[in-house]
Amino acid sequence: MKPAIQLPLIIAVTSSLIAGGVSGFQFPDCANGPLANNTVCNVNAPPSDRAAALVKALNLAEKLANLVEYAAAAATKKSNSLGAQRIGLPPYAWWNEALHGVAASPGVAFNWTGSPFSFATSFANTITMAAAFDDDLVFKIGNVISTEARAFINVGMAGLDYWTPNINPYKDPRWGRGHEVRTPGIAFGQGIELNRTPGEDPLRIKGYTKAIVAGLEGTGPIRKVIATCKHYAAYDLERWKGITRYRFNAVVSSQDLSEYYLPPFQQCARDSKVGSFMCSYNALNGTPACASTYLMTDILRKHWNWTEHNNYITSDCNAIQDFLPGLHNFSSTPAQAAADALIAGTDTVCEVPGYPPFTDVVGAFNRTLLPEATIDLALKRLYEGLVRAGYFDPASSSPYRSIGWSAVNTPETQALALQSAADGLVLLKNDGTLPLSLQGKSVALIGSWASQGRQMLGGYSGIPPYLRHPVFAAQQLNLTIYSALGPVAQGNTPNATWTAPALSAAAKADVILYFGGTDVSIAGEDKDREAIAWPAAQLTLIERLATLGKPVVVVQLGDQVDDTPLLQNKNISAILWAGYPGQSGGTAVLNAVVGRTAPAGRLPVTQYPEQYTEQVPLTEMALRPTAASPGRTYRWYGDAVLPFGYGLHYTRFNASLSAVSLTTYDIEALLEGCLEPHLDLCPFPPVPVQVVNTGNATSDYVALVFAKGEYGPKPYPIKTLVAYARLRGIKPGATGKAELKLTVGALSRVDAAGNAVLYPGKYLLVLDVPGVSEVGFELTGREKVLDLFPQPV
Repeated sequence: MKPAIQLPLIIAVTSSLIAGGVSGFQFPDCANGPLANNTVCNVNAPPSDRAAALVKALNLAEKLANLVEYAAAAATKKSNSLGAQRIGLPPYAWWNEALHGVAASPGVAFNWTGSPFSFATSFANTITMAAAFDDDLVFKIGNVISTEARAFINVGMAGLDYWTPNINPYKDPRWGRGHEVRTPGIAFGQGIELNRTPGEDPLRIKGYTKAIVAGLEGTGPIRKVIATCKHYAAYDLERWKGITRYRFNAVVSSQDLSEYYLPPFQQCARDSKVGSFMCSYNALNGTPACASTYLMTDILRKHWNWTEHNNYITSDCNAIQDFLPGLHNFSSTPAQAAADALIAGTDTVCEVPGYPPFTDVVGAFNRTLLPEATIDLALKRLYEGLVRAGYFDPASSSPYRSIGWSAVNTPETQALALQSAADGLVLLKNDGTLPLSLQGKSVALIGSWASQGRQMLGGYSGIPPYLRHPVFAAQQLNLTIYSALGPVAQGNTPNATWTAPALSAAAKADVILYFGGTDVSIAGEDKDREAIAWPAAQLTLIERLATLGKPVVVVQLGDQVDDTPLLQNKNISAILWAGYPGQSGGTAVLNAVVGRTAPAGRLPVTQYPEQYTEQVPLTEMALRPTAASPGRTYRWYGDAVLPFGYGLHYTRFNASLSAVSLTTYDIEALLEGCLEPHLDLCPFPPVPVQVVNTGNATSDYVALVFAKGEYGPKPYPIKTLVAYARLRGIKPGATGKAELKLTVGALSRVDAAGNAVLYPGKYLLVLDVPGVSEVGFELTGREKVLDLFPQPV
């Protein structure tokens, strides 16, 4: 979304309006309104017929008005142009947000006059959830988000579709939208928006995607809410050295597109059958994503068969304007841009107020650039989505219409929010100092977010019920506390104004906890990083604190930075990464620091050395190493400061893989009798994992299994994640066991044309980072194409 815009939110909702459910969203009156006799209100008719009947009832002006998102109409004071009052179709805002909780957006309103509906649960952001490596946890979070969304929906304060999840792979640490965080102002709905993704590994992102979509949409005949997978596709640049996302052309090979950039979207479309997609700002190989028939027709709708529910595609906001001269230079006029997008398969255009010209769908039709049949098809897709979400159904026939305020911020959701933060904590360094015994001791809490809770949220954030920052959490533990703020970026130069208060607080305490890292002043939407070192002002302060001869624990917020100076400094006792931990982030961190819980998360991204930014331009989309590039992600880059999957524990584990069923498998025999609809989903025999806790602290253990070997096309990846599982609560002396499920698709490689192929060869499965146990097997026979990738024309 465009940054730094005050959205047209409803910021004053009276109790009477809440009770009446008229603050914005309305269900159509299918009992007594003009639509009562229209097939769209017939719950026994097929959803496609119901949507078609509604579209048929619209006149041409009404059709055109409903192709562009509500935000544009609000900006031009023409909200009645959306919906169709003549036939009883209410206006509808397609733009609702719920990345890690119901969030402020044009379709979502919070009650600013007090409870009820003045807040929603704010979970840890996506990257922190991903670090937990627990898809059951992700599903539970998605289920709570959609339940709370339904509560807002039922009083008219939110819509039925949500533009989440963001599943673009996070291949470069400089990307400003590597995290999805809004910095709230007083109104929580203003400020810079950023994105947080589930990390850099496609298999991990696919697992997250499957779980979050299932939690959001539910599994019943009526969608709980409509989820939207974004941003399709190859989107990972904001504004870097004069190059912006609005004009960036991502040059991507078929091999990299199929192997890396598209698997999460394949999960969304082909396997999870998600209700909606969002096409991205960038161009792909010369064509804007929102005008790409290759992306939207050939791959998405044809190859992945994303047509079963006649699903819809929205543009990212103002992306269609980016077709024009001076940006992508793809379309000559706003009318042509509108036609190019809709004919290619974009069904609704999101517009942000304040950035004219608005998408000219009227001009496109009047100039015979946009056929009415294309308009009808787009509208049928949009309204079939709402049909499948129960928009036109009586309340008595929906399992979700009775959900109310009592389902929001329950004790169970509060506990889940705390768990989402705790499970994603990653211990990066520990000399034995953690966990701390603070009985009779005092503690200094120093740094930019020690007593500032908003930085913890991530976003797109709504209003949380509370913000438990570290100082608050320390107070609840009845600790003796001294606190001081600290710098964030400060132009990446030392700033002595922070030093005296911090040193004063530290001098009084027995233990020093430093809360720093990155925030939106360093990287955000429309702003990529150029440096990935610790900001100089922070590093200077940390090093000064480390000279005091006291235990120093650094708790790192936000993105990964090069921790080399802290890892090498013997006076830095421990480093704990928290990402963006949400409403209970401070409590989760302090619980871990004092040993109430034990961190067991793993890095979902590679931590690169600071010189990496000089080796690879952010615009480079290729992943494999070349003479000019050391490669990207853990699969191809071998000189990480801390590798993908890294994470320490408070205890010692003896973990091992058991041998697979056989040492040799014939490829044809392995696939014979597979009942899965797609060959890449066919199961490989599960791999047993046994984990013995030989230490003295109860802890979870994340089992990561990688495949490596010289099979398939050169160059060979260093290793590839093929399975993962989180084993919970292993007590000292106890053994945890799990059978990790693999698919043959996870073992496959992708050839130059983008085809997924299962190759014969010797395979080695490796457990953990670094590897602690290995088992091998061999695949024999002829190679087998598991997925034949569509080729661009």
